[in-house]
Amino acid sequence: MVVRVPHIWNQTTREVHFYLTSLNCDPRKLGQVIRLHWGVENGLHWTLDVTFYEDACGVRTGHDPQNLALLRRIVLNALNLEQSLKRSNRQKSNGAAMDNNYMLTVLTACLSQHDDDTSQTPCQ
Repeated sequence: MVVRVPHIWNQTTREVHFYLTSLNCDPRKLGQVIRLHWGVENGLHWTLDVTFYEDACGVRTGHDPQNLALLRRIVLNALNLEQSLKRSNRQKSNGAAMDNNYMLTVLTACLSQHDDDTSQTPCQ
């Protein structure tokens, strides 16, 4: 059981979350693992929403939401691998949409990373 007490503006709430695991581990270590996991999750979802406005997407039926989520993650990884332009991912995404040469630069960075490490899939 994890109890969170978030303070947002002038309001304090109390949230209780339960986790099941088969791990035989120290509670402090499990707490660290849970915090690490949610830190990564929150960062990823925030980045996807800021870069691609994921929360505003109205696609909700069939396989479309999963397909778009996969494409967004591939693009986000490709934008992160492209290092020649020191800009935010949103700026890089807009730049790639407006300039075919820059789009090729992003794709090249993604594919060259794959060539360097053939044990992973492209842009992973």
